[in-house]
Amino acid sequence: MEKKRIDILNGSIWDKILAFALPLAATSVLQQLFNSADVAVVGHFSGSNALAAVGSTSPITNLFITIFVGLSIGANVVISRFLGAQNEKDTSKAVHTSILLSIISGIVIALIGEVIAVWLLKIMSTPKEVLDQAALFLRITFIGMIFLTIYNFEAAILRAGGDTKRPLYCLLISGVVNVTLGLFFVVVCKLDVAGVALATLIADATSALLLFYILTKEQGPLKLSLEKLKIDKTITKDILFTGIPAAIQGMLFNVSNIIIQSGINSLGADVVAASTVGLNFEIYVYYLITGFSQASITFNSQNYGAGNYKRCIKSTRGCMILGTIFTVSLSMIFIVFDRFFAGIFTSNPKIVELATIRMTYILIFEVLNMTIEIMSGSLRGLGSPMISTLLCVIFTCGVRLGYMFLVFPHFNTYNMLLIIYPISWALTASSIIIAYFVTKKKKFNNLVGV
Repeated sequence: MEKKRIDILNGSIWDKILAFALPLAATSVLQQLFNSADVAVVGHFSGSNALAAVGSTSPITNLFITIFVGLSIGANVVISRFLGAQNEKDTSKAVHTSILLSIISGIVIALIGEVIAVWLLKIMSTPKEVLDQAALFLRITFIGMIFLTIYNFEAAILRAGGDTKRPLYCLLISGVVNVTLGLFFVVVCKLDVAGVALATLIADATSALLLFYILTKEQGPLKLSLEKLKIDKTITKDILFTGIPAAIQGMLFNVSNIIIQSGINSLGADVVAASTVGLNFEIYVYYLITGFSQASITFNSQNYGAGNYKRCIKSTRGCMILGTIFTVSLSMIFIVFDRFFAGIFTSNPKIVELATIRMTYILIFEVLNMTIEIMSGSLRGLGSPMISTLLCVIFTCGVRLGYMFLVFPHFNTYNMLLIIYPISWALTASSIIIAYFVTKKKKFNNLVGV
């Protein structure tokens, strides 16, 4: 369905970046809203222990989600490059390899999760009174990760072809299924945390099956045929070459954030609550950023595959300019009206005050985070995925961990903890900008004279 795809290789680049990035950002925002609905259902109808049980699993599920999201980025890059080169045979091979790889990866992640679920909860010091409920929720969630993995790979395939709208439509349908079944299982069937987990599992299966059906009805190299499902070793290596560094980067980000969260926890319940409130707004800004980051990956990959090197440079520049406009605008809205937005979550004036402190410290510097994500996306799209991963490991994860273990114990205040975010972002963004221009010079200068 050509009309549903964006022509990434030709024409004005500005409107096409927006047409690609904004539906993708909307998809992530919808996902977050539906997740919030799950939490609200549990909190209102199942009590505080059930709410704590669901909340205690978030760091674990996020850690595993980054693995298959990272791998799906590898699929996106490889398929985009083949499409740009108009290599329909290898594009088709990559599509079928990606689907089979997603099924295998999902099953492996689910099995590992089932085995270590309780152990993970225990090492995170999950309270005993919620441990059983948390373990039940986590085990059901891990089964659902099979479908979530498949969905992410399917969405990556469609993204590679310039289609970000149909994954959004499928997620909208599955989100309605999620909320409806969540209410039914919890309120009517009294299944508590198991009900919410089952609703999410069924919703994830719905979105995966819808995209699976869409791919079987595609025309051209993105068409999925069951009889062609086969792992191509060379293409698998190419997918993993980009996907594994992205997965490692995401995992280490989560680990460093868990360490920072432990520092927040040490400052008392009010700070924890305020930090949770502030984090909600950071998540929405980050989802906007990821839309432009994914645009950077796909636009660079396709044009690099097509040998259209000037357009690669224009794509990165366009993503940076548009990303800056949207990121700064949304961040400033949250900062200017910080008390209003914080007040949506709590009426406690002390928590509102602490939440606005976090919002100021972090949201004003989100443009640095945006730079990291878009430049990392460009480097991945240009076939250099390890550079951004290494720089993020050193300057984001390494600096944060070093700060938390060496500096924060001596200056353990809320403000001194929050300042590590802009410091680590500034160091990482600076290093990745340098890496991008060095990479661009090596790859393009002799070819396009820039």
